[in-house]
Amino acid sequence: MSKRSINYFKNSLVLTIAVTISTILATSVKALQVQVSPAKPRLGDTLTVVITPDNPTASSPPSVTINKKTYPTFLIAANKYRTFLPTTPLQKPGTRSLQIDAGAETKRMSVFVGDRKFPVQRIRLSPGKAGLEATPYELKRVAELKALKTPQKYWNGAFLKPNKGRISTIYGVRRYYNGKFAQDYYHRGVDYAGATGSPVIAPADGRIALVGRVSQGFRVHGNIIGIDHGHGVITTYLHLSRLNVQEGDVVKAGQVIGAVGSTGAVTGPHLHWGLYVQGESVDPTPWRDRKFN
Repeated sequence: MSKRSINYFKNSLVLTIAVTISTILATSVKALQVQVSPAKPRLGDTLTVVITPDNPTASSPPSVTINKKTYPTFLIAANKYRTFLPTTPLQKPGTRSLQIDAGAETKRMSVFVGDRKFPVQRIRLSPGKAGLEATPYELKRVAELKALKTPQKYWNGAFLKPNKGRISTIYGVRRYYNGKFAQDYYHRGVDYAGATGSPVIAPADGRIALVGRVSQGFRVHGNIIGIDHGHGVITTYLHLSRLNVQEGDVVKAGQVIGAVGSTGAVTGPHLHWGLYVQGESVDPTPWRDRKFN
């Protein structure tokens, strides 16, 4: 082989290797990307899963499966999707296995959810309210509310405090009712000890998806408002004395929607504020501390 042929062979080999490396790097950059936050979640936290598929022309959005349950994702930017995953006090801490499906590509990853200790309360209800059970209509309407997964995202930024009262009961508290431990119960929200009649505001933009009244059979929740914020995020406001909105209304953050009361199964006037993700109650507090945009 001549010197010229050898040099030609070397140059061709270098070019081929360079092209191959370039192709590998390009493929790597375009591969399915998944980001999960927060970095160290605990029971009660909301997991945020952001997905960037390698194929922006896929016919359907990605999906996320955890504990054999599959959740939809929603478009939040060009070729970028997101879903929220709930964790609750009734779950066990430990490793969660996630499967992300985007078109023909599948990615599997693990997320560790840390333990969290929740306080225990002893509640004594009056004879008139002890053993009070929700009506079938009440259960049906609340279940329909929590099942909403509206593709439109209404809110923007961190959530506001819904009432100016002090927090009297935090999220996740376990309870004894009249001496009997509620095995499958945890406090699904945050209680604000506002005075009767004090205003309750929408903490974020949304659509009023439920307005329920004691007169309609809401004997446990009392007068209730449910707001659909989109993307499977729902907030509830229980035990109200006044309802300022109607179903279908679109409300803005800071808008007065009702007033604190003591309707339903309560021991005194307060606002119970709940936040649900994919139908499960999560701690609302992080939604006030940081932006889930």
